[in-house]
Amino acid sequence: MNHKADAVFVPLNIAVLTVSDTRTLETDTSGQLLVDRLTAAGHQLAERVLLKDDLYKIRAKVATWIAEDQVQVVVITGGTGFTGRDSTPEAVACLLDKQVDGFGELFRQISVADIGTSTVQSRALAGLANGTLVCCLPGSTNACRTAWDGILAEQLDARHRPCNFVPHLKSVGACESRG
Repeated sequence: MNHKADAVFVPLNIAVLTVSDTRTLETDTSGQLLVDRLTAAGHQLAERVLLKDDLYKIRAKVATWIAEDQVQVVVITGGTGFTGRDSTPEAVACLLDKQVDGFGELFRQISVADIGTSTVQSRALAGLANGTLVCCLPGSTNACRTAWDGILAEQLDARHRPCNFVPHLKSVGACESRG
């Protein structure tokens, strides 16, 4: 167990996808919050993309990132509600090798303090695919803050104990962030 005490921070390559029919990169406060948080934590932004809420475009982009050797984490904000166009969970779920059931459960639990019973309408989810962690968050900036500060900051940090997602993620090349 001594190796746990000796754990060091491992910077990860994280892609951020905003799903929105109304936002632009300039008005995307949720995506920007995620970029700011991940870079402040020492991780690398692999790519940032904004897509309209289209199930097949979302699925195609996420599948591309899952297949890429350099993307270790995908964080998606938006498209998790109940409107007719919200399709992020449907776009992503079929790509996952394993779902992280506790992610959505924990997100809803910690969201109660901010939004009360409205948290039951969150379809936040996460899973692993090809050594890539994929997380689907609601589109609000506060929801992204809740997810990053309450879950992702620790689970994407190799020093967090008793466990975190870093050992389950694909390794990147020797000259890249995990070299």
